[in-house]
Amino acid sequence: MSNSVFTQTQDQLREIAQDVLRFAREIGASDAGVEISEGNGLAVTVRKGSIETIEQNKDKGIGVTVYLGEQGHVRRGNASTSDFSRRSLKDTVEAAYNIARFTAEDDCAGLPDADTLEMSPRDLDLFYPWTISTEEAVEIAKRCEGAAFAVDKRITNSEGASVYAQQSHFVMANSRGFMGGYPFSRHTVSVAPIAGRGGNMQRDDWYSSSRDPGKLAKPEDIGRYAAERALARLQARKLDTRKCPVLFEAPLAAGLLGAFVQAVSGGALYRKSTFLLDSLGKPVFAPHIQVVEDPHLPGAVGSSPFDEEGVKTVQREVVKDGVVQGYFLSSYSARKLGMRTTGNAGGSHNLRITSDLTRPEDDFRAMLRKLGTGLLVTDLMGQGVNYVTGDYSRGASGFWVENGEIQYPVEEITIAGNMKDMFMQIAGIGADTLIRGTKETGSILIESMTVAGG
Repeated sequence: MSNSVFTQTQDQLREIAQDVLRFAREIGASDAGVEISEGNGLAVTVRKGSIETIEQNKDKGIGVTVYLGEQGHVRRGNASTSDFSRRSLKDTVEAAYNIARFTAEDDCAGLPDADTLEMSPRDLDLFYPWTISTEEAVEIAKRCEGAAFAVDKRITNSEGASVYAQQSHFVMANSRGFMGGYPFSRHTVSVAPIAGRGGNMQRDDWYSSSRDPGKLAKPEDIGRYAAERALARLQARKLDTRKCPVLFEAPLAAGLLGAFVQAVSGGALYRKSTFLLDSLGKPVFAPHIQVVEDPHLPGAVGSSPFDEEGVKTVQREVVKDGVVQGYFLSSYSARKLGMRTTGNAGGSHNLRITSDLTRPEDDFRAMLRKLGTGLLVTDLMGQGVNYVTGDYSRGASGFWVENGEIQYPVEEITIAGNMKDMFMQIAGIGADTLIRGTKETGSILIESMTVAGG
């Protein structure tokens, strides 16, 4: 596939990587790693029909890591530069080497073990450059925002509509024989309309994101849906304190899956700062819940043939029948735990949570019927998750539902529980699946949480 949108070719990046590794050997490094990247993009924002911002980026960089000493007694230094000249490469390697000389030994530092590296990376079809002009991007943003304003006179303002196009490529290499890299892209169209006036104003937003611009939702559809969401929130009420079932809309449900990933990631585990310590082989979710990671889906946002260290990524069951089958580990955190890397340096890849109870007809309306009488949450505020204890408390807004029908919008409430209980009390996952970043889920129904009024 052509890389003509870049100033350097993949072959040129590979030559630079080889030069860096050679310089590191010559200076006396025990091991070395390098990553070279280049990218360019366009971001435009239109607000109330007028151009607010236009940003164009062109960036490139090299990061070098030098290791001194044998496994178990390794010192490490990092340095970076945006200058690709040979003189600069040598200076950067030397800087990393000098930093390593003066750092303390670390018994878990070092490159990944050779047998974990991906030596023949597959092409996962991740590159769809969007050669869009500034004028075309502005026009798309205007169409998106204009569609939002056209829905109803009560759409009175906007935080803007944005179009973002980005294409990049990179090469990673290390002194244990790994070299890999590829071009990739990510494009987004978004809008945030405001409904109402004075003391009765509500905002909402919606976006579409894809590696392939041809798979983005139509700007008009994004604008209309965002406007409908903002309008639905008008005349919101408060609730008094109660316990009730809670349905997390799919975009927020992805956050629950993200909280699980953070709780079973290497850093939290070896620091013993997680409520899911020693959870491997133990039930954490309700028994009908499955979580699968598939890094090799062609064209997906979370796909990658190798992780940020060059380690092979693998398709795997992370949770099977509610029981944790695997953590999310880098080489470093794996060594800290006396385990093997899972190929997750940099995070999870295309994580999907499903329920054995879900039927194809379990769309959003069906999930409201399953909720019965309770709270539908469509927006969350604040961080509110204590990963040491699992305590969960966040500001929220959404809709009060009775007998499976939305009654009225609610705001200025807090939802609270403990994530251990919340995971175990997942009563259902909708077929209304949505991909947000590297996570895919439908709406998630939790049997009971505390809802506190304002």
